[in-house]
Amino acid sequence: MDSVTRHILDLSRRGLLRGATAMAALAATRPAFAQRVAPMPVFRTDPFPLGVASGDPWPDGVVIWTQLSQDPLGDGGLPPEALELGWEVAEDEGFTRIAARGTALARPELNHSVRVEVTGLRPAARYHYRFHAGGVASPVGRTRTAPAPVARPARMRFISAGCQHYEQGLYTAWRHAATEEDIDFVFHYGDYIYEGRANTGRSGNFPAIRSHNSPPVETLEAYRRRYALYQLDPDLRAAHHAHPFITSFDDHEVENNWAGAISARAGIGPEVLALRKAAAFQAWYEAMPVRRGQIPRGPEVTAWRGIAWGTLASISVLDTRSHRDDQPCGDFVKPVCEAVLNPAAQVLGPEQESWLFRRLAGAEAVWSILAQQVPVMRRDVGGANGDETPRYDMDKWDAYPAARARLLNHVWEARVANLVVLTGDVHTAWAGTLRPDYDREGPALGVEFIASSISSAGDGGETSATGQRALERNPHIRFFNARRGYTLHQADERRMQTWFRAVPYVSRPGAPLEDRAHFVVEAGRPELIPA
Repeated sequence: MDSVTRHILDLSRRGLLRGATAMAALAATRPAFAQRVAPMPVFRTDPFPLGVASGDPWPDGVVIWTQLSQDPLGDGGLPPEALELGWEVAEDEGFTRIAARGTALARPELNHSVRVEVTGLRPAARYHYRFHAGGVASPVGRTRTAPAPVARPARMRFISAGCQHYEQGLYTAWRHAATEEDIDFVFHYGDYIYEGRANTGRSGNFPAIRSHNSPPVETLEAYRRRYALYQLDPDLRAAHHAHPFITSFDDHEVENNWAGAISARAGIGPEVLALRKAAAFQAWYEAMPVRRGQIPRGPEVTAWRGIAWGTLASISVLDTRSHRDDQPCGDFVKPVCEAVLNPAAQVLGPEQESWLFRRLAGAEAVWSILAQQVPVMRRDVGGANGDETPRYDMDKWDAYPAARARLLNHVWEARVANLVVLTGDVHTAWAGTLRPDYDREGPALGVEFIASSISSAGDGGETSATGQRALERNPHIRFFNARRGYTLHQADERRMQTWFRAVPYVSRPGAPLEDRAHFVVEAGRPELIPA
């Protein structure tokens, strides 16, 4: 980035920090007396059409979320005033044993969304929660807290999932996750929404099963309506009602393949992308059950954070978009160009990388889990028609080998045990081992599980030409599948089991849930053992 562009972006950021988005963030933390509370209107329809959600479980509490609306796909249908609603958390679904209750303000600056950071709960406990407004009760959500910091739970069980293109398939996998999985939480790695225009007939290269609700989204109002469209899906809503989510974001929450301050679209300068990011991040914050630490600051947000699961797992939630360098070689799948060899290449950015290195070095848990977005392991996918030239996806860690080497060398030098990386983004499922130097077949330092997608890229199939070439050219990759679904993980102090769960189609309802692979990783032994 040249000095002029950097100066323009800096000015844009400063202005945005003084602007409406920052004011909305401040409003979220003001005392109740700072804004007049309006009488609750008489609701014409259900005031909780987007349901409820919970997230970021801690030992003493969890975030609970909802949003008041009378017109979620329009202007919300509510007065531009703060509305007070009640909330309660109980130990039972009938709410006879109340654990916590209170009131919260649904503020217009945040599209009448509400996040309550509930505290005073017991660790490692199941709870139910709901909201009340105008005499109407919300759906009941189910959540749980994390174990106590010094506790060693017998097991941890969770799902990793994301990439849910609304047009390209139904959310059948979310229905299975909601009704059939006994889990502690869901890690949603991103691509919660897709920003593209409404399509009929075809969505990109895939059949359009249903249509988006607008042209490409670029304004705060459009992002808000796109989130509402997705959250109105009953299967996604059911998953939120059933389990707490730990959420991050990838590229489509803003625009495809954005990188730091750089847009992937020709003619879009950093100042315009900064404005779009500010709108996108505010809408993301409004729609997610995240804590006040994730309040956006104009085009910036601190999405990276740590969550502990007692002494069994240290989970580092990463942001691989906001602080990276631009994709080298013009992006897409390419042979290596000189820019790939940049020794100072950044994926996480200096501040996040330093935070992660300290966290990894200081972790005393059995498992160190990196919950992130784009594939870390090498994936040479070659070329078609017998072309043997190595080719890599320039949007992934493969295009930033110096950043990958710094991460994995730190894992080696700090003696980080039992590293597990959770990934998404590529709409196909993979499993492989992580090495600091793939050219010299260095030691395996951890494993990576790449979940497929909930619906992106349509029905998919059992394999593909790209996947087959990758299996042949990368001996550290042990599994590939192109069906839709998620990964299910169960860990105890001796081993982590991972199931690749998939549905055979998303183009019509009713698909069954099937297992495509099952791997075991033994503690102290970073390799994939088929089960």
